[in-house]
Amino acid sequence: MDNERLFRFQPFKLPNSTALRSIGVYLSGGLFALGVWFFVDAVVYSKTVNASDVHVTFVDWIPIICSFLGMLVVNSIEKSRLLNDALGNGGGFGGSSSTAWAARVLLFFGFALLAGGMAGSVVVLILKFLMKHYTYPTLGMGVHNVVANACVMLSCVVLWVSQNIEDEYSYSLAL
Repeated sequence: MDNERLFRFQPFKLPNSTALRSIGVYLSGGLFALGVWFFVDAVVYSKTVNASDVHVTFVDWIPIICSFLGMLVVNSIEKSRLLNDALGNGGGFGGSSSTAWAARVLLFFGFALLAGGMAGSVVVLILKFLMKHYTYPTLGMGVHNVVANACVMLSCVVLWVSQNIEDEYSYSLAL
C-alpha cells in the first residue's frame, strides 16, 4: 500500500489530463447541441404551433448570433498567444508582445459578445414577453432563448478550459 495516500480506499480515481480533456470536449458539444435545440424548438413552435400574435423575429435571433460569434472568437485563440509576455518577450513561441496584446483584446471581445448575447436574450425576454404579461406557451419562446444562450455560453467556457488543460508530460523550453 502507498504511504502517501490519505484514505485507505480511494472512492474514485481522477482521470488523467487527456481523458479529462475528452470529457470536457464532449460535455461542451452536448451543451452546444442542447442550446441549439432549445432555440430551434422556440423557432419551430413560433412558426407552426403558436396561436398568439407573438412570433420569433430577427430581434430574437440577434442574441444567439452574438453568442455563436463570441464562441467562435474565444475558442479560436490559442493559449500560447496569451502567455507571450509572461515568458519574456515572446519566449519560444515566435511572437511578440503585440501578438499577446492583440490576442487578449480579441479574447475580451469574444467574451463581450458572449455576455452581450446572454444579456440581450434576457432583455428580449423582459421587454417582449414579461412586460406584456404573456402566459407560458408564448413566454416559453423567450425562456428558451435565454436557456439557449446560457447553454452556448457554458459550452464555450467548458471548451476553453478543457482545450487549455496542460498535458502531464508537456513541458516548456523557456530559457
